[in-house]
Parts: sequence; C-alpha cells; structure tokens
Amino acid sequence: MAQEDLNRLTIDKERYSPASRAGKRKRFWVIICLVTVLAAGGVWSLIAKRSVEVEVATVSLVYPSQTFSLLNASGYVVAQRKSAVSSKATGRLEWLGVEEGSVVRRGDLLARLENRDSAAAKEQAAANLAVARDQLEQAQVEQKDASRALSRSRQLVSEGIIAQADYDTAEARYRRAAAAGSAAQSAIRGAQAALAGAEASLDYTLIRAPFDGVVLTKNADVGDIVTPLAAAANAKAAVVTLADMGSLQVEADVSEANLGKVRVGQPCEILLDALPEARFRGVLHTIVPTADRSKGSVLVKVRFLDKDKRLLPEMSAKVAFLEREVQPGEGRPRVALPPASVAKRDGRDVVFVVTGDKAVQTPVTLGAKLGDMVEVLSGVKAGERIAVKPLDKLRDQGRVKTAEK
Repeated sequence: MAQEDLNRLTIDKERYSPASRAGKRKRFWVIICLVTVLAAGGVWSLIAKRSVEVEVATVSLVYPSQTFSLLNASGYVVAQRKSAVSSKATGRLEWLGVEEGSVVRRGDLLARLENRDSAAAKEQAAANLAVARDQLEQAQVEQKDASRALSRSRQLVSEGIIAQADYDTAEARYRRAAAAGSAAQSAIRGAQAALAGAEASLDYTLIRAPFDGVVLTKNADVGDIVTPLAAAANAKAAVVTLADMGSLQVEADVSEANLGKVRVGQPCEILLDALPEARFRGVLHTIVPTADRSKGSVLVKVRFLDKDKRLLPEMSAKVAFLEREVQPGEGRPRVALPPASVAKRDGRDVVFVVTGDKAVQTPVTLGAKLGDMVEVLSGVKAGERIAVKPLDKLRDQGRVKTAEK
C-alpha cells in the first residue's frame, strides 16, 4: 500500500512551463491598462465636473436718450394749481356730492352747508325790496299830483284868483313829494344791496369748484362743522382738496455745482417709478431763483409735454436733462449688453447665457453702440444673465458658478 501511494505522487510539468508564465504576465498588463484607463476617465470626469467661477451681467433695456443725457435728478410730480376748497361761512355740512377721484368743472356744486337762516334772510331782503318799490311808486304818484296842483296854483296866483299863501302851500307840497320820491329811490337801492348781501351769504353756504380739476382728498363728512379758520374743536377748515391735473409738473432739486448744465427750455425725459415702462417728454419750465442752503441745491420745474391720465400728484420721478431732443424712433428701448461679454467662436459673436449652473453658448447679432453698451439685434432677451469673464475658460454646457461679490 505504501508503494502505491508513492507512485501516485507526480509533478505537473505543464503548470510550470514557460507558456503558462507568459499568460500570467499578459493578464497582469491587461489589468494595469484597465486600471490606467479607469483612472484617466475619473480624472477627466473630475475636470469636466469642476465649475468655473464667472462674473455675470444682465441683459438690459437701454433707451437711446441715455447716451446724450447731461444730468439726472430726482423729484416729485406736483400740481401747480391746487386748492383746499372751503366755505367763507361757518356751518354744518349738510350735503357732499363728490369723492376722491371725482372730475369736476369750474362752478360745479361740491357741497352744501345748512342754510335755512340764510335762505330766510334772502327772502326777507327780497320782501323789503318789494316794499321799497311800492313806496317809490306811491311817491311818484304823489309827486305827479303835487306837480299838477303847483301848475294850477301858479296860473291862478298870476291871475290874482288865489292868495300867495295858497301858492306857497302847493309849492311846499310838491317839494315834499319830490323828496319822498328821492327817498324811495334810495330805499330801493338799500333794499337791493341788502338782497345782494343775503344772496351772497346764501351762496357762501354752497361750496363750488374754483377751477376744472380732480378731487384728491375728502377732508370733511356730512355732519362736520366747517369754518374758514377751523378754530373750534373738531371743526374742518376744508371740505375737499382739488387739483388741476393739467398743471402737473415735476419739481426736482439740481445741485448748485451742476446748475450750469440746465437751462430754461431744455428738453428733458421723465421716468416715473410707478410707470417704469413709459418715458415722458418734458421741457424745463422754470428755475426757481433761490437756493436751498441746507441741501446745496436749486429747485427746477419740468413741464410734461405728453399728457397721460395715469399721472398723479406726488408720484416720485426721475428727470434726465438732455443735450438734444429725442428724435422719432429713439423713444423705443433697445436690448443691450456689455461688450466685454461678447466672445468669438468659429468667427461668430457669441455670449454665454448662464442658466442654473451651466453656461450655454449662444450666437448673437450685434448692432450699434449705446454709450458703454452695445445693442443686440437677436440671440438674447432682456433679463437674461450672461457671463462677462473669464470667457476663455468657458465652453458650451460647461459648469459655472457665480463669483461672490
């Protein structure tokens, strides 16, 4: 048995042959190459995923007038004709016929105070005038009769039929009648004056619009006491505040150092914060001939050339004082971007639009220069963010991150 076991012990010579060792070396180099390729792919993937830090700008709308603007100033829209409408009389407000925003014409009735006493005084004055006219008529009749009697007495006394005393009596009667007629005429004039005063007093209780305009505020309600001086507690000095919307102007402060850049009649462009999409033509109407030493500025008033119902008093405004008038076609905004954001790729002008964390290469068609910007005719639209630098490190669909400011 032991001999048989020894005979089974053999050496596999093929296992340790040169061909077998060559196969192992081949597999070794294949593994090395595979590892190298995987490592290179990982490095390339890391490089591709690395974000480029970029500075960005926003594609904006630019008006051509910005290129020939000399000076900008801020101010407010102010109605040059504005009135706190009240009554000359004192009384309780009985009726109010307008509210905020009501459009009124000159002479329109806005409100009415209690006026029963004034109406009664007017009726009494009218009655007194009627009595005075009746008295005048009576005096005129008496004067005519006295005049005829005096004529007869003059004839009779010349013929010696009556005594001189009778003639003197007739003459005195005539003179009394004439004086009574003059007194009656004076009484009529006094009654007419009294009636005019009563009518004025009654009219004082009727509050009317002094000019065409729009009601800005309502300062009193029905039941309030209205008095011109508003000395009493809870009394109102004005019923409504009225403004002429045709007299709106922008009042702005111009620094004393820049006063030489403005002149009366200078073309201007007005931008309202409430209406950012609109630009209004204007002209410098007046330079107020006094300075504000606390602010070191001078007040100027700019008149609107374009009327718009959306214009309201006290709106904040910005005024651009222009070198020349805006020509037709220059009132339309243009899409513009910084020239530094434009790169050349394959002979074309392109920009890199930043969308999320990627930069998308976008061809653009450029137009004329607009100051320090350049007009874009096609390719991008206002509001889009574009990369400014470093453009040489960017590629289409590359990852980017915004530079921290």
